[in-house]
This record gives sequence, structure tokens and C-alpha cells, in this order.
Amino acid sequence: MTARERFRRACDAVVAVLPGRLRRVVAPSVVGFAAVNGFTFGVDLLLLSVLIDGLRLPLSAAVTVAYGTAFALSFVLNRWLNFDPERPVGTQIGRYVAVIAVNYAAIVLGVTHGVVATGAPVQLARLAAGLCEAVFMYCAMRWFVFGRTGHRTCT
Repeated sequence: MTARERFRRACDAVVAVLPGRLRRVVAPSVVGFAAVNGFTFGVDLLLLSVLIDGLRLPLSAAVTVAYGTAFALSFVLNRWLNFDPERPVGTQIGRYVAVIAVNYAAIVLGVTHGVVATGAPVQLARLAAGLCEAVFMYCAMRWFVFGRTGHRTCT
């Protein structure tokens, strides 16, 4: 069994143990997206901490490097493990770049800077931004970047 097949079976297993109503509305691709992006968000926070606390980069530069790295990894892992892409990879990359540009300007920098301005730690600010971007990015990736693949994209 391949890694992709194991990942998809794990997504299905998680959905299978959800209560009835929730099981009917949560697609396995949501579980897969949460797993992939939870991991890549951890990469983002780790890099952010190293770049700010270790290398003393300015906030905007550190957020940009950490964000770019995490989202490149997210694209690769989601395409490979989670979504059944209908479009050629070149089209997907173009759409993905457009989506992350909007997400970056509107959510990542805006929310992160806004929360830091209140005196909160940068990691908490990124967590707040991460919650906002999770909803936006799932919808954009499922329906715009990778295309409509039916209701059960993780089986």
C-alpha cells in the first residue's frame, strides 16, 4: 500500500468515527487538509521562531520566508496525498500562486500585524491568522486550485 493510500484510508477512518450528522457533512478531504496543513503550519511556526528569535529577521521578512516555505510544502503534500487534481500542474501552480497572494496580503500579514500590534506574541498572532486562512485556503484549494473532484476526494 502506498503512502497516499494509507493517508486516504486514515482520512476515511477519522470520518467514519464522527457522529452521524457530522460524518455526513465532513468530507475526508477536510480531514486530509487539516492533517497536511496542521503539519505545514507547525513548520511555519518553527521557521518563524528560528528566523525571529534566532536570526533576528524583521517580522515581515520572517513571516514571508516561513509562509512561503510552508505553503510550497502544503501544495506538494495536498496535491500528492489529499486532492485528486483535475487540472495540469502548471495551471494549478498559477492558481495557487494567485490564491496565496490574496491570502498573504489579506490574512497573513494583516491579521498577524494587527494581533502583534495589540501586544500579543508573534506565535499567537500567527495562530489567529492561521485559523482565518484555514477556511479560505481549503475552499480555494478544493474548488479553485485542484478543481471539483466530487464529494469524497480522499477515498
